[in-house]
Amino acid sequence: MKKAIALFAVAASVASSATSVGAQDNAGNTYLGVKACAGMCHKTEKQGNQLGIWEKTGHAQAYTALTTAKANDIAKAKGLTSPAADAPECLQCHTLKADAKVDIKDGVQCEVCHGPGSGYKNMSVMKDKAKAIAAGMTEYKDNAAIERQCRTCHNEKSPTYKEFNFEERWGKIRHSVPKTP
Repeated sequence: MKKAIALFAVAASVASSATSVGAQDNAGNTYLGVKACAGMCHKTEKQGNQLGIWEKTGHAQAYTALTTAKANDIAKAKGLTSPAADAPECLQCHTLKADAKVDIKDGVQCEVCHGPGSGYKNMSVMKDKAKAIAAGMTEYKDNAAIERQCRTCHNEKSPTYKEFNFEERWGKIRHSVPKTP
């Protein structure tokens, strides 16, 4: 419970620093949701078990954290008039807000960080990282770029912010494809 509340706290009031996710990105790609991304391909050991890693993180439970009485108390204390699970100020960091194809109850999903997947979801594209990036998958040049993305929600604007140690947190959610010998 404390972990769920901490996740809510890290992101709940980040309205001014996070970018709202719409149904499409600038390239016209649409969001598909975790079931279309990881649920289809990214669950094998050969792929690094990205789905399994994600399922064990607070990201997978981020929306659920908003459904607690404690989350509602925090939202109310911040002057929000709706429950945390309905408040745009909370949802923007606890869900992938896109269109009806995406279940917000799945929390912070693949495409929050990797970009809308319709352009790069096909196996022929995903097997070639350069093609996937050209088709709209977000590329992070280094850990500093990844950290900047993380801090759009994990920052001091959260109502119950605690220090964000990127190296520690990244170590828990890193989900690289293993290099083949």
